[in-house]
Amino acid sequence: MESKRSPRDKWITIYGRKPVLEALHDPALSVAKVVVADNATGQSLQDILRAAAKVDVPVERATASRVKWLAGNGKHDQGVVADVDAPRMTPLEEFVRDRGKRPTNVFLLDGVTNPGNVGMILRTATGAGFDGVILPRAGTPHVGPLVIKASAGVAFQAPIVNTSTAKTAVDLLRTAGYHIYGLSARSHDSLFKADLAPRAVYVLGGETNGLTVPTDSDLQIPLHPGVESLNVAIAAAVVAFEVTNR
Repeated sequence: MESKRSPRDKWITIYGRKPVLEALHDPALSVAKVVVADNATGQSLQDILRAAAKVDVPVERATASRVKWLAGNGKHDQGVVADVDAPRMTPLEEFVRDRGKRPTNVFLLDGVTNPGNVGMILRTATGAGFDGVILPRAGTPHVGPLVIKASAGVAFQAPIVNTSTAKTAVDLLRTAGYHIYGLSARSHDSLFKADLAPRAVYVLGGETNGLTVPTDSDLQIPLHPGVESLNVAIAAAVVAFEVTNR
C-alpha cells in the first residue's frame, strides 16, 4: 500500500535557501532529498550542500525551470527545494479506511485561502488531538513556507489529509458514515449544547465565500452582540478544544 502513495502524500516540499538550511539543521525533521538548480551559486548554497552531506541527504541537480515547477512558486525558490518527510500525512481514501468505525474528528477546509490561517489551524488541530485536517488541493494553499511558519513548524507533524476538492471529501466521508457539520453564524444550534456525532467532519468555510459544500447540520459559536464572526483559525481552536474535551 505504501508504495502506491503519491510523493505529495509523503513529503512536504519546501523552497528557499533559509528554510531548506533550517530543515537540514533540525534534528526533528527528516529530509528525503534536496534539489538544486544547475545555475545556483553562492555561499548560502555551499552551506546547504555541506549540511546535506553531513546528514547524508541526497542532492540532485536540475534545470532552474524544473526547480521552479517543483516549488510551485516562481518567485521565491532561490534555486533550491527540499522534500521533508511528513509522517502523518495521508490521502483521504487511506485515512477513512484506516480509521474504520473508530470515533474520529476532522476539519475540512472549504476555501480557506490565507496561508496564515491554514498554518494556525494545523497547529491547533494537532495540539488538540484532532484526527485530521483535510486540505483540498483545489482552493487551499500549498503547504509551503508561509503555512509552515504560521504553524510554528508543526505542519510537518500535523495529521494532514489530502484530497482533490472539498465536495469530493464530503461525498466520500458522508458515504463512510461521517456527520458533516458546518460552522455558521446563522445557525441556531450552539456548538456547546449540541449532541455531537462520534465520527464528525467540521467544515471551516473560506474567508470570503463561506461554505460551498452541503452539510448535514450547522453549528454556531455563540457571540455577544457587536461581534459578527470569529477569524476562521480562532473558530477552529474553539471547536477543536470543545470537541476533544468532551
